[in-house]
Amino acid sequence: MPQLEVDGAPLTYDDEGPRDGGGTPLVFVHGWTANRHRWDHQVAHFAATRRVVRLDLRGHGESGGAGVRTVAELAKDLLALLDHLGIERCVLVGHSMGGMISQTVALSHPGRVERMVLVNSIARMTYSRGRGLLMASSTLLPFKLFVATNIQRAFAPGFPREEIRRYVDSSAGTPREVVMTLYGAMRAFDVLDRVGEIKAPTLMIHGYHDIQLPVLQMLRMAKAYPEATVRILDAGHELPVEKPAELTAAIAAFVG
Repeated sequence: MPQLEVDGAPLTYDDEGPRDGGGTPLVFVHGWTANRHRWDHQVAHFAATRRVVRLDLRGHGESGGAGVRTVAELAKDLLALLDHLGIERCVLVGHSMGGMISQTVALSHPGRVERMVLVNSIARMTYSRGRGLLMASSTLLPFKLFVATNIQRAFAPGFPREEIRRYVDSSAGTPREVVMTLYGAMRAFDVLDRVGEIKAPTLMIHGYHDIQLPVLQMLRMAKAYPEATVRILDAGHELPVEKPAELTAAIAAFVG
């Protein structure tokens, strides 16, 4: 698989599909502790007819590099990859933290984003005092228990336990320093007061049972967007793997 070194971090990526296919390239960005294979269903569908790019963010999957303290630094990595691949304009599809990265790119380089799809993502992490204290105290847990707690609660009730265990094990393979540093970066992320500047048509698709990033927080964000389409699915926080076919169909209808 190809790699690009950015600021000392080798980033692994896939660049698939026909260069002369119909439509603007699709660029998929995964979330916290995940990897580019979260998008397997979507990439298999879209790469048949158009160019599709996905990457492992630094410190995740098959990419190297240490954790960074801001989402903006991950956005710089993504822009470096787009420059390397000669992609001037794309459709960004970001899940969770990947949606935060996508919004950051849309704000800093609006001409490069034709459309955007935010999957289980928000523009500001907001907590009640009790939830904030609970999240802060969870960082004191042993690392594997901290990861397991966060990943298990990301899935809607009824999702197969053996599948959840597989994703827990995969997430726990992400270096501790990367996990904890980016956990802080997400909690500090806040562009809610700026999203009205994003002119790219945006699809916000969210799981009704998402307790990681609750649907009400997404709706608060949607109100601030100039042009937003909202879809709610019967799922939790992990839409790309909980409802892969429904998510793919929603993206396909949106991008044309």
